[in-house]
Amino acid sequence: MPLWTPKNAIHLAENERQSLETLIRKHKTPVQIALRAQIILYADDGFGNNEISRCLKISVDMVRYQRKRFVDQAGKEIPIADRLKDAQRPGAPAKFTMEQQTHLYAIACENPEDSERPISHWSARELADELV
Repeated sequence: MPLWTPKNAIHLAENERQSLETLIRKHKTPVQIALRAQIILYADDGFGNNEISRCLKISVDMVRYQRKRFVDQAGKEIPIADRLKDAQRPGAPAKFTMEQQTHLYAIACENPEDSERPISHWSARELADELV
């Protein structure tokens, strides 16, 4: 154990540690989630950011970010697996309703001749014209 403790020190309970180890061993766990779990386990073992980045061959910034993110979520009642998932990103609202999308798919799956179009295959422009 180091003589100093990093700003975002991580101290896992035994059940949290087992959950992370289980995540890493599962074959269906996405690589990014497994990597984040390894970062947290190394941090719990007392490794510093530079040591973790060397061991896992990733940037120190990534280690720093994942440690901070994990510590920030510590007080909340969030399951371990969810704490490792990607953060929500802002985005524009959908431009088309589900009904409009379904209508588009229906047109795209039919033959253009059924819509009295003199073409053999739908193009994006032709689909747009037909929808309008």
